Amino acid sequence: MQNVIPGGRRLVQLALILVVVLVWCAAPAVPSAAGEWDQALFYDAHVHLTNYIQEGTDVHDYLKYMGKRIGRSVLFGLPLQQMWLYSNSGDFAPYYYLQSDAPLYYYSFTDAYIAMQYLSLSPEERERFDPMITGFNPADMYAADHIRRVLLTFPGVFSGIGEFSIHKEFVSAKVAGPGASLTNPAVDRIFDFAGEVGLVVILHNDINMPFPKKGQEPYVLSQLKELFVRHPETTIIWAHIGLGRIVQPLKRQAEVVEAVCTDPQLSHVYMDISWDQVAKYAVATPETIKRTAAMLNKYPDRFLFGTDCVAPTEESQMDVYRIWEPVWELLTPEAKEKITKGNYERLFDTARKNVRAWEKAHANDPAPPVKWSPAAGVPEVEAPEVMPHH
Repeated sequence: MQNVIPGGRRLVQLALILVVVLVWCAAPAVPSAAGEWDQALFYDAHVHLTNYIQEGTDVHDYLKYMGKRIGRSVLFGLPLQQMWLYSNSGDFAPYYYLQSDAPLYYYSFTDAYIAMQYLSLSPEERERFDPMITGFNPADMYAADHIRRVLLTFPGVFSGIGEFSIHKEFVSAKVAGPGASLTNPAVDRIFDFAGEVGLVVILHNDINMPFPKKGQEPYVLSQLKELFVRHPETTIIWAHIGLGRIVQPLKRQAEVVEAVCTDPQLSHVYMDISWDQVAKYAVATPETIKRTAAMLNKYPDRFLFGTDCVAPTEESQMDVYRIWEPVWELLTPEAKEKITKGNYERLFDTARKNVRAWEKAHANDPAPPVKWSPAAGVPEVEAPEVMPHH
């Protein structure tokens, strides 16, 4: 017996080692911030795979550009197509909205294109991406129905909606058809449905009008807050903190940002610091660098970094990241980790779980219209009966 026991122990040890090896080999390669992507510089919370004529970077090339520097990324195109109007630009084919007076129009096929790009990846590669739905007109009461339709057509793909715009310098006035508005109940339907499903919402809304007159009240700011307050169950990312190429920080910009961070009614609202045009304000002077870093250090749970690159190239996202270097140097390690990676992981991992659960629960549902938004303040009305054919 004395000779049998040690041998038995050795057999047990070998068996345990074999089990561990088999489990390790069978486990899916799903890295997290604590794994393979731990050394990534950032996760990109705002990037467009395609441009304003729906051309751009193939997702497989984009994955190569990300390498080990960019751990995870959202995946969306642009909801608007720049029209090539021959009477306006002749043989010149515009590819950016500032290159032509011709209108922009909503291009819903972008959602199918993004879904197919995502599905062309291996399961392991897909773990690095969070596709977003953008191909809807926020002025349309049927926009929420489009979002629902996309989710049920491509289950297992999308994590959120956006970036979509309400007020955006130069762009809003070019969009064909009635303009979107923060007070339009169509937007409330979108936000209500996103909250029901668990979709992250990335909203672009300028904090002010371009070239405002001296003393002009930034009325969109109060409308924006009212929209946010009406939808406490919806996770919202306010893109660029409302800034743009021409729309500059308000004199009380820091006060506005701090209010978002401290108001209990806005605890579901986050802000992304994306776009090189936004970075230029943050790093303009030694003082703006210090003020920006102080705000990020004070409220690190409320900001996400993104590049806002359109049709990214090998170095374009890194170029934007490097603009922020003076600010990164003043952040605590904990704050930088949350802003560049941790907050992304927290919000989008939660969205993935919630959206997959909603898709599973509604996979076999008929396709009725999305419920009327109670936030709009108008009673629900029954749809009229369809007239019979004669």
